[in-house]
Amino acid sequence: MNLFLKRIIFLLVIVAAGIFIYAYGDIFKKPLSPKDTVEFKLNDLKLEVFYNRPSKRDRVIFGGLVAYNKVWRTGANEATTFETNQALKIGIDYLAAGKYTLWTIPNKDSWQVIINSKQYAWGVNDAMEAMREAEFDVINIEIPIQSLKNTVEQFTIAFDNSTDNLSLTMAWDKTKIVVPLK
Repeated sequence: MNLFLKRIIFLLVIVAAGIFIYAYGDIFKKPLSPKDTVEFKLNDLKLEVFYNRPSKRDRVIFGGLVAYNKVWRTGANEATTFETNQALKIGIDYLAAGKYTLWTIPNKDSWQVIINSKQYAWGVNDAMEAMREAEFDVINIEIPIQSLKNTVEQFTIAFDNSTDNLSLTMAWDKTKIVVPLK
């Protein structure tokens, strides 16, 4: 192979590597709102929540990034899902076994927690409005907020059964809600 051809091939390899790094450089960075799955198992009961965990990052969260009195996808990116293998009682309503989407409407003193029977590919549409369709709501319960002393940097959903009273908790910034499950 002559020297000119070797230089052309070397230059093409460098250009291709540069294009790859430019196009896919972000795949090596930690995502700003990583995916998480929370599971709870007790005897035959299995619960699972899939969601994306946005961070506070010095932003005003409730009443700012997450508007009051508007439907929120309860996380970031994809719609948050809630799955149960058995019927549950949430407040005064019963939820059949199945996979649902989980939505909330935060307010200053309480949140509406909404469980919707439709599966959505993404949490918001092109106009950044929640994709939830109210006609598919199966549970809608109002939950008072609890103010926290310490800031929760990353949105967190968890199951709590520490007092033998199973609940689904959601916390971010200085706000927490506790949804009773039976």
